Amino acid sequence: MSEQTVSIANLYVHPVKSCARIELDRALVTETGLEWDRLWMVVDEQGNFVSQREEPRLALVRPTLRPSDLVLRAPGMLGLHLALDAIERETTVQVWNDRVRAGDMGDLAAQWFSDFLGRRVRLARFDPEVQRLSDRRWTGDTRALAAFADAFALLVVSSASLAELNRRLQGRGAAAVQSDRFRPNLVLDGLGTHEEDWIDRIEFDTADGPVVLRLVKPCARCSIPDVDPLRGELDHAVSAELATYRADTRLDGKITFGMNAIVEQGFDAWLHTGASGRATIRFD
Repeated sequence: MSEQTVSIANLYVHPVKSCARIELDRALVTETGLEWDRLWMVVDEQGNFVSQREEPRLALVRPTLRPSDLVLRAPGMLGLHLALDAIERETTVQVWNDRVRAGDMGDLAAQWFSDFLGRRVRLARFDPEVQRLSDRRWTGDTRALAAFADAFALLVVSSASLAELNRRLQGRGAAAVQSDRFRPNLVLDGLGTHEEDWIDRIEFDTADGPVVLRLVKPCARCSIPDVDPLRGELDHAVSAELATYRADTRLDGKITFGMNAIVEQGFDAWLHTGASGRATIRFD
């Protein structure tokens, strides 16, 4: 193994799963990742999660975090104000293979999303008492938790990997894209192209003590990177380009971009942009 210095270029949270992100200067590390990340989720009438895979227009829902509420805005809609620490009633929801207890945010929130998407849906909030475990096949002995993220607490990409994708896109006349296509929590500087694929751990020194992240699984990509976040429509440019060079043998040839990560140490510590970390690179 070797060690390399990295730094945090950007920090992001996505309060509502599959809706737009918020860029932060600093973020609190919790057991399920960064505070406020993917704590709300749109569900259908059976409680199954709804994402940009079937509703690309969710990308147009833009959140603002305030001290006591989350404000959601979308084209043609009045702002929706959601209390950060309250629900209307209990419910159960489905996130991939996990059926978990959650809170229902009430009829007003349900009507707001139903009107915007043109179908009957509701809005759920993650129950902080629920412990939704990440796949032990990838986390090993570490008991890692996630909220409404697909499977793991964090997603990490490097600015170099995004730059390489954009070089390729522009080389064939397509428009460059931003990192929001990939919905990362951390964008790192200091790495070579896709060098994040081979990171074992990153340790950040903070005023609250060390924060240790372990990168456990390549992130297999679906149709979401093809959603233009400014239009809420599919354009297919990104997947077509990634297919030419990002088939990953570790996942039986699936297309990957970025790494899923878990928090091993540093709960209740603050990460901030510009923070330096020591990345351990493995060569397996």
